[in-house]
Amino acid sequence: MIRKPETLAKKLGLTFSQPQLFSTALTHRSMGAHNNERLEYLGDSVLGFVIAQQLYELFPSAGEGALSRLRASLVNQSSLAELARQHNIGDYLILGSGELKSGGFRRDSILSDALEAIMGALLLDQGIDACQQWILVLFADKLAELKADNWNKDPKTRLQELMQAKRKELPVYELVSMAGADHAQTFEVKCSVAISDESCIGTGISRKKAEQAAAEKMLNLLQNKAP
Repeated sequence: MIRKPETLAKKLGLTFSQPQLFSTALTHRSMGAHNNERLEYLGDSVLGFVIAQQLYELFPSAGEGALSRLRASLVNQSSLAELARQHNIGDYLILGSGELKSGGFRRDSILSDALEAIMGALLLDQGIDACQQWILVLFADKLAELKADNWNKDPKTRLQELMQAKRKELPVYELVSMAGADHAQTFEVKCSVAISDESCIGTGISRKKAEQAAAEKMLNLLQNKAP
């Protein structure tokens, strides 16, 4: 039996003047045309903005690339699904029979979309200030866990830590080519990881710089491929 949306709203510390918005936020597309996809789109946008602004204030010395990496570490499907599970949002999802049978209430993509849809519903119901305040409370622990030196790590270190976190083999770097005179050489290095069928090529004036460039490309590739 699906639990009542108002029970979840109360647990989340939310009160809606338009309760139907919250119900819609919990409704998966498997239920038909009246679902949470539009609210999820809205929530995704406001979430990105709120976290970006907060990181901008927390890390005044970080550049654009570092801030983008920090945001990506917080605003991703896995992170959102984790938060959704902490609040048992899966117990309140309104799913079609097929998704119910296949355990859709446990799926990362469905949980993360629902959480973003709740943000979209809150934005429409109470405005940006209330939405921002709730998002920052929701992400308070994750924001507090960010270390000041996290954004300063080089790409090879970050890629290595990512593979270790996923309990996969460490990245492999292979010298592809080396050209030019001794004082002006160019190196090409290929980076391969266990979680991607694609490899990335980096170039640099030293093998080390080429490896860093390849690692950066691989990190971007993996981020863009994240569901």
